[in-house]
Amino acid sequence: MINSILIILLWIGAIGCGLMAGIYFAFSTFIMSSLARIETPSGILAMQSINETILRSPFMPLFFGTTLCAAATFVIALRNTAATDTGLVIAACVIYIGGMFLVTALLNVPLNNILKDVDPYSAHGAEVWDHYLLRWTLWNHIRTGASLLSAILFFISLKGDI
Repeated sequence: MINSILIILLWIGAIGCGLMAGIYFAFSTFIMSSLARIETPSGILAMQSINETILRSPFMPLFFGTTLCAAATFVIALRNTAATDTGLVIAACVIYIGGMFLVTALLNVPLNNILKDVDPYSAHGAEVWDHYLLRWTLWNHIRTGASLLSAILFFISLKGDI
């Protein structure tokens, strides 16, 4: 029974992490650079809109659902230490929760909150935007890599003897 639940969680985790990696990859590879190329107020306004819209989108259930899946998978994997791929599963969970969820909560969201309150047409807004583009994108690269690596590890562990 535990084995069946674990396999279901691994599939959910692999697909969820893969989807999250794709979303973050889009931001890292072309969305943020596109926003940086347009007039500063327009870039700020666009990102403010994205940050507001995303909170009411299917992204949020995917974000929290995949994180909860990784946490549940971690707990079950710890109890199933006889499986040959337990280390891969635990690594996938730790990388995802640390590299995606904690980075988002502790680094990207605070930057979003700062950007939310700036006047896009002010000198201060331009300073915040320059800092935001560098820092937010750097941390987004980390989220992309963590999500992708976790998806790969989840998929690899599905081929193993779990």
